[in-house]
Amino acid sequence: MTLLLSATDISVHAGDTLLVHPAALSLRAGRPLTILGETGSGKSLLAQALIGTLPDGLTARGRVALGGQVLDAARPAGFRPLWGRLLGVLPQEPWLSLDPLMPAAAQVAEGHAFLRGLSWARARRAAAADLDELGLTGAGGQRPDQLSGGMAQRAAFAAARAGGARIIIADEPTKGLDADRRDEICALLLAGVAQGGGLLTITHDLALARQLGGDLMVVLKGRVIEQGPAARILAAPAHAYTRALIAADPAGWPQGATRAAEGAPVLRAEGLAVSRDGRMLVQGLDLAVHPGQILGVTGPSGCGKSTLGDTLLGLAPADAGRVAKAPGIAAVRYQKLYQDPPSAFPRAVTLGRALADLVGLHRLDGARIAPLLDRLRLSPALLARRPTEVSGGELQRLALLRVLLLDPVFLFADEPTSRLDLITQAEVTALMVEVARETGMGLMIVSHDVQLVARTCDRVVALAGADRARAA
Repeated sequence: MTLLLSATDISVHAGDTLLVHPAALSLRAGRPLTILGETGSGKSLLAQALIGTLPDGLTARGRVALGGQVLDAARPAGFRPLWGRLLGVLPQEPWLSLDPLMPAAAQVAEGHAFLRGLSWARARRAAAADLDELGLTGAGGQRPDQLSGGMAQRAAFAAARAGGARIIIADEPTKGLDADRRDEICALLLAGVAQGGGLLTITHDLALARQLGGDLMVVLKGRVIEQGPAARILAAPAHAYTRALIAADPAGWPQGATRAAEGAPVLRAEGLAVSRDGRMLVQGLDLAVHPGQILGVTGPSGCGKSTLGDTLLGLAPADAGRVAKAPGIAAVRYQKLYQDPPSAFPRAVTLGRALADLVGLHRLDGARIAPLLDRLRLSPALLARRPTEVSGGELQRLALLRVLLLDPVFLFADEPTSRLDLITQAEVTALMVEVARETGMGLMIVSHDVQLVARTCDRVVALAGADRARAA
């Protein structure tokens, strides 16, 4: 197999602090390479060091051979001419890689026009075909903020590969996608590999790692702890962490005890109808969330799970029916944990400053921050960083911390664990359930993970699309 990329002694530093210990890897044509690890382990930093896209304040060392060149990882400018042409990048946060004011199809067409040299007419046709292939027919005229999380991820994927790059770097490409969409993205990634391309994937998704096959690197706390054929490592892991990661799959969780309805509901919906862009998503839905109860909402990507939650909170209008909240409770105690945490934090200030502002605005007890950091396995040092300087999983847990400071009576958690590895996912889910049971907070978990919802929630609403919703 042709060697497409070879890296030696790649490390990542924040000043004098070593974040990623020296590592070596090779990427060959026709053989996927997957980096697997928990959130904050350094797997994304390792990949960013390989292509010169580390955040400001971080530096890389080592050598990268690709495209007939040997590049110094400490000089990221040398990688820039390869972006889009040899290296296609699918970033972890689609909303940060897409122009918020430009329709999806136009963004994909730019890659075909500027990088592949197609005429604009051909570029637009190619973009439409790309979106159709990814199940986004009719969505090309929408801006990123008008797309669901899964739809935005697929649009970003189409834009990343539009330039015809031979090597694709995919950072959490299936985050927030249901199993069917995950399989589709996996098939598309592997199609490029079958044509002689290179694929480097960063993920915490075990199912994706199994499907991709090829070679696997397991990263823990900035160190590569296992490396070799994916089939061998996943069948017989040598390291205790890898074994724990596999054991944390929600399919193996015990069934949680259900809680009966007690007291007046904190939120009730009657005859609810919800649509988006002229398509009816939910009709005639009745539901009530009582104190301490956990409601799960499942369904395929783009079926309206997030739109339903926004409607219940009053963030989106209902087409019919009514939503009633418990009287006498401040609106701020009805909260949402956003699927896309980078969009929920101000980018220009540190995370500590953002939390301090919240504490000051609502006269909260700032002493609660430290124990919550500990429960969420977050280092206090993260508070000195900006949102763009932490991993997606760390930012999601910080978003949960911020919400819990407000003592919500109802929390709409929109794909709360889609950015988390299996071990951290189990811990964060257990924490949300524990808070709901202890404080009487009503909790609505929106997730594409059917097993997680089935083992965690008291009741489930399954959105099937095509104007159907089913409560169980």
